[in-house]
Amino acid sequence: MIHVKWGRDVLHFPIPPPNTPLGKLRADLAEYTHLPPTSFKLVHAGAVMKDDAAPLSAYKIRENSTIALIGGHAVPQAPSTVPAPRPPPTQKAVPTEESTINAINAELDRVRSTLVPDVDAFVQAFSDSPDGLPPSDISSSQVVPPLPKPSVLDHTRLSELLLQSLLRLDALHLSGVDWPDARQQRKAAVREVQGVLDRLDSAWASR
Repeated sequence: MIHVKWGRDVLHFPIPPPNTPLGKLRADLAEYTHLPPTSFKLVHAGAVMKDDAAPLSAYKIRENSTIALIGGHAVPQAPSTVPAPRPPPTQKAVPTEESTINAINAELDRVRSTLVPDVDAFVQAFSDSPDGLPPSDISSSQVVPPLPKPSVLDHTRLSELLLQSLLRLDALHLSGVDWPDARQQRKAAVREVQGVLDRLDSAWASR
């Protein structure tokens, strides 16, 4: 017998005649394991057996020799193995009034934490302070360089992000359902985000 180690398994085969080409052994292993013959390597005594035309005797294969099969699949699959059933596709959760309110609050929190600070800085940059200086620096004797004015790209970026937020809030309106709390909170959120957008546009118009 010869032993073929394949991953965690050890396969046992009758020892072929010494003059058997390596290619014949490779083909037999490929048929048994259902692997393409070129997808794995055979290693014996630390050396890769490369020449399929060479006889097994050239690789000193004898009784109880152990050959390592490397490559292909780590674990052999028996032909009779029944494939595991695929899990059913994940169904999208049906929205409820509570989940809709949570989504509204999450969107509003995102606007307050990521966009409102940038809009505040944008508006401050277009304040009435001379030369764009912050009010705390006007009476100071120290010369402070003027603050850079926001560019058209800054206005466009903030405007687009706020409009996207309004669109997401609008998408949370489900026709045909009567959720008074969700409807009221969505309208309040839309007014708040629209107010931030109005402040942005007003500051840009006053430049």
